[in-house]
Amino acid sequence: MTAIAMAEQERRQTVTVLFIDIVGYTSLTDDLDCAVVCALQRDYFSTVCEVVRAEGGVVEKYVGDAVMAVFGTGPGGFGPEAAAAAVRAGLSVQEALRGQLLAGRFVVRTRVGLATGDVIVDVAAAREFGHGMISGSVVSTAARLQAYAPHDTVVVCAATQAVTGELIAYQELPPVRVAGKPYPLDLWRALQPQRVLCAVS
Repeated sequence: MTAIAMAEQERRQTVTVLFIDIVGYTSLTDDLDCAVVCALQRDYFSTVCEVVRAEGGVVEKYVGDAVMAVFGTGPGGFGPEAAAAAVRAGLSVQEALRGQLLAGRFVVRTRVGLATGDVIVDVAAAREFGHGMISGSVVSTAARLQAYAPHDTVVVCAATQAVTGELIAYQELPPVRVAGKPYPLDLWRALQPQRVLCAVS
């Protein structure tokens, strides 16, 4: 493929990346039959995917019990609403899973991490719902933050909080040191969407 053709399929833009996984997944599934694990994953992935798509996001990949989704790559591009949709998706997934019996017998707890930043978007992969749709350090940042999220919470980076602060209510958490980062990362816990009052002309 020529450089020009590659440039036409790839573009730089800002997105919000969401990572979610099940707390204690390894110990939960260690002694289960693979058919039961498959049924649990199917129910879990279905719930996550339904919420993500309803909020305008794209599921980029499934890895074990982790789901990675991207917001802001659609026709409307990126902005405060796209980032807020990612946060709402995280909150809504946890609400949807609360009390739900996966595979008819398991109630799971999750943790969600979100980060906002610049990436290279592979347009062809986005159309085909393929893997490797985006590339950038924001992907690893979101994954790291998810690992530091308290159980059943949604945490975001400073950039996500800054762009969504008028749309989502947050609680500031102590900064965290994560592998591969030379400095602590500011951390915010998402609480709930804010009511936005429209001005009446």
